[in-house]
Amino acid sequence: MFTGLVETTGKIVQIEALGDQSRFTIEIPFAEELELGDSVATNGCCLTVAAFAEKGVQFDLLAQTLSVTSLGELEVGSIVNLERALRPSDRLGGHFVQGHVDDTGSIVDLSKHGQDHRFEVSLPASIHKYCIAKGSLSIDGISLTIAELTENSAVFWITPHTFEHTHLRARSINSKVNLEADLLAKYTEKLLANR
Repeated sequence: MFTGLVETTGKIVQIEALGDQSRFTIEIPFAEELELGDSVATNGCCLTVAAFAEKGVQFDLLAQTLSVTSLGELEVGSIVNLERALRPSDRLGGHFVQGHVDDTGSIVDLSKHGQDHRFEVSLPASIHKYCIAKGSLSIDGISLTIAELTENSAVFWITPHTFEHTHLRARSINSKVNLEADLLAKYTEKLLANR
């Protein structure tokens, strides 16, 4: 479980193809604090520490992970958002984020407006149904509040801090992003469907 408050960013330093799978080596500032088996949200996808290498921390990505997330489009040098798993004693400043990507969208707008940035992301129907204005949505592991919900997208306003401390500063229009809908909305739908 994560909060969607990105701790820092890291860099992909190696991608090793293993048939349909891959092993990513990521340069992580908090690498010395990790142990084998720890969970790290990487662009919002929960990955497990598989090994340590001279260049960084290694994660094995299954074929299914590569096919249903945007991680398969990353290259050596790509900047990624990173967050360690939530401890029970931590403050929950974002919202409940599992690190289980529901679907992907793409960046429609990332434009500067004064000090802030307008950030618009396309939403597939599978995600849109869980969204409300002022609700939460995890985009590449960033817990964001929906400022405006359109027919097929969501608009967010990004503060200077979030822009500088996440990978958004390195993203561009049409980039694919990982989406995770609000956990409470998904549970509510399931409970109401069973009535």
